[in-house]
Amino acid sequence: MITPRGPALWAAAALYLFTISPLAADGSGDPAAASSSDGEYSDKAGNPTFKIDQDGTVDWYTSVGYIRYTANCMQCHGPDGLGSTFAPSLVDALQTLDYAGFMDTVTNGKKNVSASQDLVMPAFGNNPNVMCFIDAIFVYLRARSDGALGRGQPQKNAPRPEGYSATENACMG
Repeated sequence: MITPRGPALWAAAALYLFTISPLAADGSGDPAAASSSDGEYSDKAGNPTFKIDQDGTVDWYTSVGYIRYTANCMQCHGPDGLGSTFAPSLVDALQTLDYAGFMDTVTNGKKNVSASQDLVMPAFGNNPNVMCFIDAIFVYLRARSDGALGRGQPQKNAPRPEGYSATENACMG
């Protein structure tokens, strides 16, 4: 087998980097909506995902995800998931973190201690204000991470799915 070296290697690497779709960087894979149930979209792997219409209308879960992120996560992770001096950017993290990893970190927390810093993400597994809306928060951050959604609150939202309130009330207790 012949392997490229020198300029040929650099050319092959450059071609690869310039042909990668920005959506390929999503830790959960292709974010394209493949199915929907009660207004919640899933990708082909079954992970929660967003749907944004041509006119900029976002699905209900993305819009709720923004609200719940802002209420529960922004204090540490900064506006629009961009990070702060206190906690990392979730927009960047979701480039490599998949849905299962996201769920594990939010549910169980995370501790990363080194000689230069002590980073601690508290566990939210018992917090209904987070866990009842965890898919919506993930969907919002996934849309931000994939570059499909800009900063700030989405201005056009799909209507609330029928039955959403009953599900929310049942979860919140």
